[in-house]
Amino acid sequence: MIINIRVDYTIANIEALEKLSAELNKRFNEFRNQFNIQEYIQISTCNRDEYYMHTDSCSLDHSLLNDVNKDLIIEYGDSAVLHLLRMTSGLESMIVGEDQILGQVKHSLNQSKKEGHCGKVLETLFTKAIHVGQVVRRKTKINQGSISIGSAAVDLAQQHSHDLSDASVLVIGAGKMGNLVAKALAVKNLKAILVANRTYYKAVELAKDLDGKAILFNELNNYISKADLVISATGSPHIILTKKRLEKYISKERKYPIILIDLANPRDIANDVVDLNVKLFNIDDLRGIANENKEKRKKESFDAEKIIFKEFKLLKNSFKVMDVEELLSKIRMGMEDIRQIETQKAISKINSNCDNEKIIDALSKSIVNKIFHNISNNIKKSAEDEGHEIIEAIKYIFNGS
Repeated sequence: MIINIRVDYTIANIEALEKLSAELNKRFNEFRNQFNIQEYIQISTCNRDEYYMHTDSCSLDHSLLNDVNKDLIIEYGDSAVLHLLRMTSGLESMIVGEDQILGQVKHSLNQSKKEGHCGKVLETLFTKAIHVGQVVRRKTKINQGSISIGSAAVDLAQQHSHDLSDASVLVIGAGKMGNLVAKALAVKNLKAILVANRTYYKAVELAKDLDGKAILFNELNNYISKADLVISATGSPHIILTKKRLEKYISKERKYPIILIDLANPRDIANDVVDLNVKLFNIDDLRGIANENKEKRKKESFDAEKIIFKEFKLLKNSFKVMDVEELLSKIRMGMEDIRQIETQKAISKINSNCDNEKIIDALSKSIVNKIFHNISNNIKKSAEDEGHEIIEAIKYIFNGS
């Protein structure tokens, strides 16, 4: 059984997401301990946290699966699989059609394989999901002119800025999200962009792409007061911009408030900075732009769903075949053991200069008899027990009809 437990932007705002990560990890550990789960993959992004697990020892009516919990989503079987296929296709993203989720899922798969807790089932599932995401983007226009969280943040800034084209912009964080922000800013041809990052050389690389300037992380205070727009997207586990830190540098006399956009999870900017001469936004504030984008992509979403359903059926067939592969392997190994034993007997007789034709004939008969012995006994037993379905299955396997 494939199980998915998650919390995402559809049921929680950014503050709740931060708090519920502990609850999600607790629930994951309950599943892991209850069913001795060795195969799992975690997916974490700025607006979702999920676990995918595989187990053969969980019944459909188990209380852990059917616990009513408004804070977490628990899905299993087909629902869990379809959610992943829709997610890699960009249909479960806040910004429908965005491409970043595909890379994030690839990273999660590779990380799980590296850490040794990705088995054959989840590797098959995630490989298929990544393929589906690629097919959807190739066969539809779901990501044409696609906007990312980063570009949505820049659009949000434009809506609340008096003149972004003349603005001084500070980007804090040169990771994946910082790069998305940078790409969106580059399109706007802004004149003054500063980049700060704890690892300075990464700030230098990103600033170079933007034709901007890199600054040392510990020099932030000197530049925040001069910025019109600050977009923060670090991977810090703690708040980095507090009211206490900013109040010394943000003048009440500024004509226009500084726009602060926090794209981090957990957040980079404390809520109480709103008491200063600033406008603060976070991921939750992107929902309006996300809804507009969703409306524009209705037709493409419909086409994507058709592809997903077709690929889903193919995936289910793959899982069905996978279920009998172990059985087929055992049958083959059993037959191989018989072949090797009988071959060794024949070789020893040939070496004794006996009649080789008789030896080969006896070898072939012996192999057939030994393979057929258990099959014959089991068929007879099924007939005695009126196992008509088994008899029909045997007819199909050996006669093909």
